[in-house]
Amino acid sequence: MSQSTLAINKSGRMFWQDGQLIYNGKYKIEKYLGGGGFALTYQAMHTKLNRRVVIKTPNISVQRDPDYPKYVERFKKEAQMLAMCCTDSHPHIVQVFDFFEKDGRYCLEMQYITGESLWEYVQRQGKLPETEAIKYIRQMGLALVDVHKKGVLHLDVTPSNIMLNFNSGIPNSGKAVLIDFGIASDMSPPSTLSRSFGNRVFAPYELTRKGIRHSTVDVYCLAGSLYYAITGQCPTNSFDRKYDQEELVPPKQLVPSLSDAVNEAILQGMALEAKDRPQTMEEWLNLLSFSQQGRYFVEIKSIEVSIEVLILASDVGVNYQNLENLLKAGQWKAADEETTRVMLKAAKREQQGWLDEKSIEKFPCTDLRTIDQLWVKYSNGHFGFSVQKRIWLECGGKVDYETERLLGDRVGWCKEDGWLPLDKYNFSLAAPRGHLPSIFDIRIYSTGLRFIMLCLFFYHLQTCKL
Repeated sequence: MSQSTLAINKSGRMFWQDGQLIYNGKYKIEKYLGGGGFALTYQAMHTKLNRRVVIKTPNISVQRDPDYPKYVERFKKEAQMLAMCCTDSHPHIVQVFDFFEKDGRYCLEMQYITGESLWEYVQRQGKLPETEAIKYIRQMGLALVDVHKKGVLHLDVTPSNIMLNFNSGIPNSGKAVLIDFGIASDMSPPSTLSRSFGNRVFAPYELTRKGIRHSTVDVYCLAGSLYYAITGQCPTNSFDRKYDQEELVPPKQLVPSLSDAVNEAILQGMALEAKDRPQTMEEWLNLLSFSQQGRYFVEIKSIEVSIEVLILASDVGVNYQNLENLLKAGQWKAADEETTRVMLKAAKREQQGWLDEKSIEKFPCTDLRTIDQLWVKYSNGHFGFSVQKRIWLECGGKVDYETERLLGDRVGWCKEDGWLPLDKYNFSLAAPRGHLPSIFDIRIYSTGLRFIMLCLFFYHLQTCKL
């Protein structure tokens, strides 16, 4: 069989055969992955780069459509838009490598994601714990915030299009990546629209029946995917809810331990009518953010035409909203006091009122990162743990007198007569870089112990990759 030979399956779609070399041997087809109303996807090996990729190409039924040239032009534009979405190598968006045409055949070359889909994972594992499910869905939501900002809708955010990649050596290391963008769904001709979605049970009726495209479609689909992840069951089809008056079973009815906040976020995201849903992905993520278990705190704001995403995340249920409010208002002294309070809470050392060596070594990295990001953001990079750590490294990064003296001088923690007490700190942006937050109060720690604890803290920051 020649390289250009194609196999046709029973439905009339176009196939390349497993093991077939295509495009002058540039790619070797490994297997057919699947397809929808517009396109088919294949796993292939880029023979020159020895890199596994995914190739998407229109199927034969669409090529026979009289309006095929129009769809191809839109396919090109959508490929360009998708490439634009991943120019910054977003960790939760599939990457585009190339878009090319040969002999009238258009192909999109994309990143191959090792792992399994959320659909497959739940089928194998069963329903997921609330915190794990929210972790993956939140990653998808933040990816969609970025995508929507660039004017692109996905329109098929189903469990089959959410790939999970795990590092077997790291517990709880799963990362979700959004694949199979709205090229297929937004591109499909009306005659194939009903076949354009991986699973119509996750789509709102206005999309599958009327082809209405809006950001609320992605909200519905993602909420439906969370429903599936948490309950292990598919939600009631929106078409049946609309025209047969079937009811959507609340997820909390299936999982009684589910928090009320997450239950309500799913129900609002899957409201039957688009007008009753949160109108943007940011709004829906804000509904999802405050679960009763207090594990996730997410604030997403729209500023004019840009979108700023700030994640106030905690592994131990600490709410950092007040800290952000104080920093935003430039109340540096009150923010410094609040930082001490939330750190003691995160370390479960409120009664003791100070951090010891063990609590420093075990301090949750997620919480450290949240506190640091807040200080860095609202001081424009002037204050923060990561700023202090960089200065410490520049001063030698050691536990010795020379490093102590250089660090104290650089950040303004020392005068000629030794370490400053907290009431002598400069709580303003006129302070030296890295002056805040104050981490170890000299009223509690002796001078020598304070520096040792600081160094232990900076070593932990390195472990947390701050």
